[in-house]
Amino acid sequence: MSGPPLVAVAHGSRDPAATQVTRALLAEVRRQRPGLDVVESYLDHAEPELSQVLEGVQRHSGPAVVVPLLLGAAYHSGVDIPAAIAATGGRAVQADVLGPDPLLLNALERRLAEAGIDPGDPGTAVVLAAAGSTDAAAVDGVRTLAARWRTRGWWAVEPAFASAATPSVEDAVAALRAGGAPHVAVATYLLFPGRFADQLGDAGADVTSAPLGDAPEVARLVLARYDAAVTP
Repeated sequence: MSGPPLVAVAHGSRDPAATQVTRALLAEVRRQRPGLDVVESYLDHAEPELSQVLEGVQRHSGPAVVVPLLLGAAYHSGVDIPAAIAATGGRAVQADVLGPDPLLLNALERRLAEAGIDPGDPGTAVVLAAAGSTDAAAVDGVRTLAARWRTRGWWAVEPAFASAATPSVEDAVAALRAGGAPHVAVATYLLFPGRFADQLGDAGADVTSAPLGDAPEVARLVLARYDAAVTP
């Protein structure tokens, strides 16, 4: 038995690259769990929509597990996804969001290594750059993850946000330079390309990593959230 279908739901973006990376991530999930039915869906700006997918999956396969491809618990996970599940009969189980989770630190270091930064380099200060949120718990989650990451040897690790929270990524980069950091890297704490990811390259850092996307660690986390929802 492969278990109930895994319906992955991303926020969605007008940038077609975000959809391509979403599909690459789900391909990695399928590679790690052969035989599991993994289905793509979105909340906005892309198709298929979550409610449409749930209707089709439940018609043919029964109850599903909805795994949010989101790094923080806020409006989308607390309102939009439950509403879509309720509108289609309430038969799906909603898994937890992906972050914050220590496994994501390995994915962040993978992306920095791809940009030429050794993991834990004591000569590099890192800005953990998240999208930002008006939800205090989501912002605190990013700050907690940054504090955990500081223990891995970096010159410093500071949280920052592209919108809706402070400090901004630009201000965090400037503060680290003013504090004497030899090198500053922006670690993109985003899953997919899009407007926020594009603007991080203008923050003034020496290096900006790519979004986490289809990193194997992210796929492992998707499956961990699915497993936890299947076996409470």
